[in-house]
Amino acid sequence: QVQLVESGGGLVQAGGSLRLSCAASGSLISINFMGWYRQAPGKERELVAGITSGGAINVEDFVKGRFTISGDTAKKNTVYLQMNSLKPEDTAVYYCYADVLTTRLNNYSAWGQGTQVTVSS
Repeated sequence: QVQLVESGGGLVQAGGSLRLSCAASGSLISINFMGWYRQAPGKERELVAGITSGGAINVEDFVKGRFTISGDTAKKNTVYLQMNSLKPEDTAVYYCYADVLTTRLNNYSAWGQGTQVTVSS
């Protein structure tokens, strides 16, 4: 099995910052993609940002310039999401996601348990 452990959510005022962390462990050989999704009440889950195995970084337009993703998907199997200039509309449950190659040589999609981010106005 592959496990993703997240940390760093919380309550912050608009304009503030939070940093989310995610670490992958378990029966994985390598990470193809690792990133963050979010789901606000009544809305679909959406991709926020991610890093590919080749180091390519994608940050969705609605957070570009405010959020930064970083990490080491080659050795430490970790990703971080630095969230600055937070807005009330960023309020959501944030989920870490990883697409990995397992020790059984199959691709597997893993999700973290989710961490709540609440931005007050």
